[in-house]
Amino acid sequence: MRQSIAIATLLLFAGQAAEAADKVRFQTDWIPSGEHAMYYGGWVKGIYAEEGIDITVTRGYGSGDTVTKLAAGAFEFGVADLGAVLTARARQNVPVKTVATLYTHSPHSLFVLKSSGIKDFKGLEGKKIGITPGNSHKLYFPKVAERAGTDPNKIVWVNMDGAAMAAQLIARNIDAAPFYSIHHYYQNKAAKAAGQEIVVLPFVEAGFAIYAASIITTDKIIAEKPDLVKRFLKANKRAFEWARDNPEEACKAHLQKVPEVKLDDCMGSLKAVATFVFTDHVKKFGWGKYDPERLGFTWSVVASSQDLDAKWDPKQALDVSLVP
Repeated sequence: MRQSIAIATLLLFAGQAAEAADKVRFQTDWIPSGEHAMYYGGWVKGIYAEEGIDITVTRGYGSGDTVTKLAAGAFEFGVADLGAVLTARARQNVPVKTVATLYTHSPHSLFVLKSSGIKDFKGLEGKKIGITPGNSHKLYFPKVAERAGTDPNKIVWVNMDGAAMAAQLIARNIDAAPFYSIHHYYQNKAAKAAGQEIVVLPFVEAGFAIYAASIITTDKIIAEKPDLVKRFLKANKRAFEWARDNPEEACKAHLQKVPEVKLDDCMGSLKAVATFVFTDHVKKFGWGKYDPERLGFTWSVVASSQDLDAKWDPKQALDVSLVP
């Protein structure tokens, strides 16, 4: 009898705990590759549940799409490039803010073949670079080129489908292709199979250090549910640290939600992401926080590329006061 009462009591408490959990819909910024293993893996691991969050993770279709849907109430939190948040806030006063920075510098880069002899951003005049419509690499590249001493107006941009870009590079139909450097592992696998090798030219090596991926939510949630924001950010910090320290476990958990991703590709991307999140910048300013000087430079680049007011204060698009 006592045992039955004890079991019933435990079940009651478990039910109450489940009811108390906040349901959170979370949209990423792109397809669920290994760069998102900390979210999907943390979901499977139960990290969000331990912070009282009943999470559902959905793939994104670009930062702009995530910002728009979040503002419309389709999700409570999302991942988006800070540049997209700044643009939406400055141009239309969209009620969305970054509540934690993730990538302390951007993974924007050019992929080139080692056999091409291209080693940096100098002397790219006349070279063919693949591009997709609206690709932020093209918006940012003039600043990178200028810093490297290359005339950006003499680059030959070749429009193509993003899915064909790596193949066109490997076939030597273009000289360079714009990719996030975190995608190097699996693209280079294809290059090696064709007897080639891909070399990464990160924009940051030209002094182009701007913020990229960030956690976002709405003004309303920040104002009405600050405790939820705190717990969600705490869960994300824990998920990132767990995935960094246990990449194989994180990727195996990720594959439970996204089985089409290969384990080695997941681990390659996940390890690359860690180099953008766990940096000297984080040691100095803290996880999720920002450096006002780097934020200012990020806005100057975004404002210039999007024809926005350079004097607008970018801090209007961030609130990192709830970062754990």
